[in-house]
Order: sequence, then C-alpha cells, then structure tokens
Amino acid sequence: MVDRRNFGKIVGAGAAGASLIGWPGTGAAADGAAGDPTATPAPSPAPPPGHASFGPLRRIDAGELSIGYAEAGPVHGPPVVLLHGWPYDIHSFVEVAPLLAARGHRVIVPYLRGHGTTRFRSAHTFRNAQQSVVALDIVALMDALKIEKAVLAGFDWGARTADIIAVLRPERCRALVSVGGYLITDRERNRLPLPPRAEWAWWYQFYFATERGRLGLQEHRADLARLVWTFNSPTWHYDDATFDRTAKAFDNPDYVAIVIHNYRWRLGLAQGDPRYDRLERQLAAGPAVAVPTVTLDGRRDPFTPAGDGSSYRDRFSGPYAHRSLADAGHNVPQEAPEAFARAVVEADGLAGS
Repeated sequence: MVDRRNFGKIVGAGAAGASLIGWPGTGAAADGAAGDPTATPAPSPAPPPGHASFGPLRRIDAGELSIGYAEAGPVHGPPVVLLHGWPYDIHSFVEVAPLLAARGHRVIVPYLRGHGTTRFRSAHTFRNAQQSVVALDIVALMDALKIEKAVLAGFDWGARTADIIAVLRPERCRALVSVGGYLITDRERNRLPLPPRAEWAWWYQFYFATERGRLGLQEHRADLARLVWTFNSPTWHYDDATFDRTAKAFDNPDYVAIVIHNYRWRLGLAQGDPRYDRLERQLAAGPAVAVPTVTLDGRRDPFTPAGDGSSYRDRFSGPYAHRSLADAGHNVPQEAPEAFARAVVEADGLAGS
C-alpha cells in the first residue's frame, strides 16, 4: 500500500487536466497537466470475457529467491519490468503486458517475495520485507535475466520498489512509472500521528501490528484482500473470477510472514537486516529521483494526495510528467490498462534514445 505520510494530504480528486499521448486503436484517455479538458477520462473496464491470461509462467533463481514471473514480447526488445503491490499480484498487468509487447518491448512481470510462485531458496533465510530488500530482489532478477537496464513501472509496493531502484541503482533504471508518486518510506516520519480520518483508513496496519491481526491475515487472507480492493477502488467493478485469479497468489507459504513484516517494519515495530542499514539511511533522507519519470494518480484512489501531484513534485529532478486518471482507483494498471501502458511508453520517450 502507499506510504501513510502521503495519506494525510488527501482531500479527494485532483485538478482537471488533459489527455495522455495517443494510443493506436483505442479511445481511452486520461487527465493530465495540460491539453483538452473535455477529453474522455480513462475507463474502469470490467474484465473481458474469458479473462486474459499470461499463459505458462517461468521461474529463475535470483539472489535469495526463486522468482516466478510472466514474460511477453520479443526477447531482444527494450525491457520493461512491471511491479505489483499488496494485496495484488501479477494479474494487475495482464492487459498491460500485451499492449507493450505489441510495441516491441520485452515485458517481465515478477511475483514479489511472499507472493505467487516466488519462493525462498532456503528455509533458513530471514523472511524480511523491508523496502530495500524487496528492491534488491528486482535488481537480482534483472541480473539473472541479463537485463542491464529497464523501464520500471509499478503501483503500491511495486511503485515503492521501482522508486528505490531509481535512486539506489539509477544505472539500472532507464525510466520510471510510479503510481502515487514518491513512496519511499521514512520510518522516523512514520512514527508521527496523522489526522484521525487518515489513520482510520490505515486500519489494517494497526491490525497487522497485533498477533490477532497476524492470525486474521492467516485465516482470512482472501476476505481481507477483497475488503481492501473494494475500499481502494470504489468504482472498479471486478468480478469473482478476477479476484479469485489473484487470490491464488496469497497461498504462498511465506505470504503472511512477508506482509506482516513489511507493515510492522514500516511502523518501526520490527527490525530489518543490519546488512541493509546503510541503504535504509540513504532512503530515509528522501533522495530525489533523477531518472525520467511519469507519475500517475487515480482520482478514485482514497490514498491519492491532493494537489495533482504537487505534494511530491520536488522529489523528481529529471525529465518528468504527471498524469491524473479521472475514473481509476488504486489498482491503476488493472483498472485503466491502456492509460498505464501509455505512461510506460511516455516515460520511455522521456529517456530518449
């Protein structure tokens, strides 16, 4: 989920805006910072008949993990890595991937640690979910796949992970698409209280801080995820088959341990691995992202900060564009796949040749 400090700035939808760059063969458009204010907003489509599929998944050893991932497009095409959040999985990108593959990109969509077919290679490895480690997983995956540099695009945990790679390993990130803007966590700031209404929306973080919450996630993982989906995306009319397809990713044997550690670590209630203390200090300083970036906000997302991206604009120092999607909630790539794919193409264009 998004960083709780940003949530305190919520006042609802952002400013009116403009259409994104054109997408061949579609009529979807999104609101942005300039252009035609009468443009049709990005749709929140129901899943298509038959429910799209990635087909057979792949797996590769990468660092501490054996990472399960989907792949689409030509193997020698310019790489794009798409990163999901919680409580979601790779199927957030099941309609984005073929759009990018059709434009010649090699598209990699991995399960994050604790999700889907990704597994720890050793039973003795600390089930750590601090932010720097999740990012290093993706760098290790790129190493294993011999991908030197890629466009990184994600939402929720995935946006945070992409942001972190962009600042810690900018030579590996050609361009960035980050839903929700700048999501790198500063644990010291996270100790400060938010207005009560903002704290209320983070109920699951407080729940997960308790043993009762851990047991609740263990026993009711699907019901809890469905509740979060409905709150996060109030205008997205997904069906049972769409949810059930993703809920299978929560059967991972390390799912509960990873989710609980991630949220407890963010609140300073669980320790990380001391080997990564230096990286976490670097991230806590709030370093700016210098790589070309497109940020996206879903106006129906209850975690979208006010100001049409202004609250985090100063955290992006390179070529930059911001787009606001009128009818999308938190799960932007699944609710508005064409708009998300256009953002990836736009970010790649900002990076130039």
